Amino acid sequence: MTLPDLPAARRRPDSALDDLTVVFRGMTAHPDEYNCDCHWGSAEELARLKVADLELDLDLLHRTWQAPDWTDKAAVLRRILPQLASTLVTGRVAETYSDMETIGRAFAFGAWREWPAGQSAAVEEFLGAWWSHTLTDPDPVVPAHDVLVLVTEATGTVRPWLDAWEAHRFPAADAHLAAAADHWDHDLLGDRLPWSAWENEEELCADLTAWLVRHASDRLRDSGAPEDLLHRIRLLGVTGPDRWDDPHWPDYFYWRLRQEP
Repeated sequence: MTLPDLPAARRRPDSALDDLTVVFRGMTAHPDEYNCDCHWGSAEELARLKVADLELDLDLLHRTWQAPDWTDKAAVLRRILPQLASTLVTGRVAETYSDMETIGRAFAFGAWREWPAGQSAAVEEFLGAWWSHTLTDPDPVVPAHDVLVLVTEATGTVRPWLDAWEAHRFPAADAHLAAAADHWDHDLLGDRLPWSAWENEEELCADLTAWLVRHASDRLRDSGAPEDLLHRIRLLGVTGPDRWDDPHWPDYFYWRLRQEP
């Protein structure tokens, strides 16, 4: 979406959620699926996952996507996906649980890209629709930097999501960029990814840093971001002692950077 259409971007999640409901209607966990009743939940709760289209309470939904040890992770994800997607878009998950990387990993562990074409396309459209809507919403129920974590972990790459952010030239997207940069800069200035990635952490950190250095400064300046934030983003492009010896270094302290060789 090179030139995003604002009304379309805001309507798109509703259509994506409808598609998920249709595509995954009738899905259940495998009949032989099992989980520990001491640590995960009761046999009655497990039985609910083997009944199609039965709404789960939020606690059970949370325990289901959070559990890493399902035998058939793909079947479990397909069972809960329409409801999980709805709770993400409406913010009901974020109100109680803020671990976006774990939810993203649930998508990844379900290997959704390997599903039949119609199923994988529905998931891809949902992730893209939610991301586009978040960028155009002045007050999204889940902050843009948190949504980015989830979609990145779900897909294993940050690049297409940053490309979409670059294409979304709306005031709301610029405001989200300023908030995200302010949220991320402490970790990125220490050469750390601002969340715990399942894999490719160094690559993700390098991609995010390079994108901010290349695209963020002019955009933030044009949108009236504070000068100190602009300097922090500029410093992401500076390496070694020149970074923390810069007169605009924000006085962050990282032991591993300052320790003696």
